[in-house]
Amino acid sequence: MAKVTRDMTIGEILSIGGEAVIPALLQMGMHCIGCPASQGETLEEAAMVHGIDPSVIEAQINEAIA
Repeated sequence: MAKVTRDMTIGEILSIGGEAVIPALLQMGMHCIGCPASQGETLEEAAMVHGIDPSVIEAQINEAIA
């Protein structure tokens, strides 16, 4: 499985990680799953908007898809 990085868009991450990523995003309050902005917004940008440390959500997503 590919490793998720903070410079990937939410759309790319959902494509790579599928349903395994969704609980990690929701748990952090990031309801980006169906948001049109997710196709162009990076994980780092989304995390900053939601007041989340990007390294924390990046690690959680990679753990979820491992």
